[in-house]
Amino acid sequence: MPGFELFGEEERKEVNDVLETGILMRYGFDGPRKGVWKAKELEQAITYVFGTRYAQLTSSGTSALTTAMAALGIGFGDEVIMPTFTFVASFEAVLSVGAIPVLVDIDETLTLNPEAVKAAITPKTKCVMPVHMCGSMADLDALKQICDEHQLILLEDACQSIGGKYKGRSVGTIGDAGTFSFDFVKTITCAEGGVVMTNREDVYTKSDGYTDHGHDHKGVDRGADLHPFIGYNYRISELHAAVGLAQIRKLDTFLSIQKKNNLLLRSYLEKIPEISFRVVPDGGDDSCSFLSWFLPTEEITKAVVAEMKEQGILAGSFYWYVNNWHYLTKWDHLKTAATLHAISPEQKNALLSLQNKNYPASDAIMSRCICTSISLLWTEEQVRDKGEKMAAAIHKVLKQSLQHA
Repeated sequence: MPGFELFGEEERKEVNDVLETGILMRYGFDGPRKGVWKAKELEQAITYVFGTRYAQLTSSGTSALTTAMAALGIGFGDEVIMPTFTFVASFEAVLSVGAIPVLVDIDETLTLNPEAVKAAITPKTKCVMPVHMCGSMADLDALKQICDEHQLILLEDACQSIGGKYKGRSVGTIGDAGTFSFDFVKTITCAEGGVVMTNREDVYTKSDGYTDHGHDHKGVDRGADLHPFIGYNYRISELHAAVGLAQIRKLDTFLSIQKKNNLLLRSYLEKIPEISFRVVPDGGDDSCSFLSWFLPTEEITKAVVAEMKEQGILAGSFYWYVNNWHYLTKWDHLKTAATLHAISPEQKNALLSLQNKNYPASDAIMSRCICTSISLLWTEEQVRDKGEKMAAAIHKVLKQSLQHA
């Protein structure tokens, strides 16, 4: 993690195929492109590799989420239940379709707590959106049961967990729709890009049009297309798709390296009794892009972060609790509804109400959590060196905490 670490001749070849035709747009120009359709090829590869009936590429993971919500009929006044730990794009997409993000607690899966989801359901709830953070996934059986009981949409934001599986199925393919991000730091990268995956033909057809100004793509050329509904420009380019096409062919290699390095690094931390690890739901297969681990208290966790920084070994490890992009305590712009354009009164009131809400269960988890990203470039010697140094730093802090107790 991420795929850009292993760029090579494969990516250059696919990009050069596009450059030689000069047709950088994914639609039209049938003659000059000489049969080169990288976006179509990548969509077909996605359906095969991840086991979904349909795939619609987009310009980003954010636009993929927005597209999926629109195609699923999520809009003005609808409530979307989502976790307190995610990336800002998750709530940005909810707001973009006029819906209301309803934040609820996570558990030690680092994703939605099913009991918290149940407690948050109201007559306005339209969708439950688990966000499969840092390589692993939510308890999808529990969430699907809740959605079935309450007739809710299950939309998987799997942007950070490409390659993860749940009971043999790829995350992102289990709900009504799911999304991946292919940005520069994802397991597979297009530099910028995303995809909507679904097994529902209606969702796919709507996604196909929505990402291209509402074109139905049924005409003999773009000028003959009809527009059954209003859409937007969320298209991916052929250049970006070309990079992704080379990357998806390397996915098994990426995952194999990640798992090997993850397990080796974990073997050093497992020897420390005070450390516990992120819970992977029964039947889950973590993609291993991150090693997520917990220390006993917030105080000790912050001291370990400080010690690792002092020793120059913090790079690649993230303390999301104080990160501006990933946890609600730092989302002041969300809680103050700091938008550049007017939003609905319902949306504004819901956002402002976040200023008076507390999430002690999520705080208790995130304040003790450190996530270490797993590089594809590490040698075994480097992993062992990193593990020894991390363990030594942790032991030092734990010893000091005992002395001060």
